[in-house]
Amino acid sequence: MKIGYDISQTGSGKAGCGYFADALIKALLEVAPENRYALYPSFGNFYFDALMPKQSPYRGQTVHYGPTHQSYTEASQFWTAPNLEQALGHPDIVHANNFWCPTQLQTSRLVYTFYDMGFVVDPSWTTEANRIGCFEGVFRSSIAADFVVAISEASRSHYLSVFPHFPADRIRVVYPCSRFSDPLALGERPVALQDIVAGNYWLNVGTIEPRKNQKRLVEAYAKYLALGGVPMPLVLAGGKGWLMDDFQKQLKDLGIEAHIIMTGYVTDNELIWLYRNCYANLYPTMFEGFGLPVLEGMQFGAPTISSNSTSLPEVAGNAAILLDPENVEAWTHAMLRLAADKAERDHLSASATIQAGLFNWKQSAKGLMELYLETLALPKRVPL
Repeated sequence: MKIGYDISQTGSGKAGCGYFADALIKALLEVAPENRYALYPSFGNFYFDALMPKQSPYRGQTVHYGPTHQSYTEASQFWTAPNLEQALGHPDIVHANNFWCPTQLQTSRLVYTFYDMGFVVDPSWTTEANRIGCFEGVFRSSIAADFVVAISEASRSHYLSVFPHFPADRIRVVYPCSRFSDPLALGERPVALQDIVAGNYWLNVGTIEPRKNQKRLVEAYAKYLALGGVPMPLVLAGGKGWLMDDFQKQLKDLGIEAHIIMTGYVTDNELIWLYRNCYANLYPTMFEGFGLPVLEGMQFGAPTISSNSTSLPEVAGNAAILLDPENVEAWTHAMLRLAADKAERDHLSASATIQAGLFNWKQSAKGLMELYLETLALPKRVPL
């Protein structure tokens, strides 16, 4: 089988979508090396990383890179051309991973990874440009994809509710898994935490943006301190996203600036240390396609308090405290309870590692390979 695979978001600044594409192609190369793989460093006319493929460490006798482009304009012209299939060498499968979706494939089967549509649920969670670009890509998949890979049952259900015309038997869940291969890794302490005692901080991992709900989290944390909670700092590990220009003012108004550590973007090795050494991992997100920070924290035994929204119950199972992300009081009191009950914390930590073991990249890759074969056996969908 000749598989064309989108790696456009797997560069050095990758986030959730990039981690999924990166780990899955590595697992595919391991479980199905007999196939030929064309890896696409640029893909479509929505996302472009000028550094690709310099940050793409994929190797193998059956692996080669697809066309590279020097600019967004050049990439856009290539991917929207009517002769795209011919230019790609007529792959059996074209797998899209970055929200954009081609519609001009005549014989190659199109497989599309669907992450989430939080921008449909609440447009204020993102910018207009991102909302329009992402929705256009997802909509195009609904009319042209031969099979859709959903990253959770919650995402699958949401996709079908928005696009009821899409055949339900052509969308299947392939779960993401942790990017980290060694659950015993110790990691490296970030410079920003040099003076913090290991095991003595709350942790939140994720881009600082409205959907991740850090504004309610810091409000809950301020109430926690005001009610006499153990004065552990709150570490926010993630880059600054959009629509959060007033976040620093909120911290100042709450009087908790001195208790907040903002690390910015951290390396994988630093993230391992943060997960392994936190008192608990707090994830109050409003909406997720999956929720990697919950799973990855659990892999390293992080006791977890998580949102109960969308996909998070699938990821956390019974191994976390699950709360309404809008209920600030509930988050405050859960933190107070956990800070005062080390036995409960230790129980959550032990349960977390067991839950994390249920997710395995090799199993996900095998499931995806079965999906590819099934896609080739089905008639190609005619774009609406």
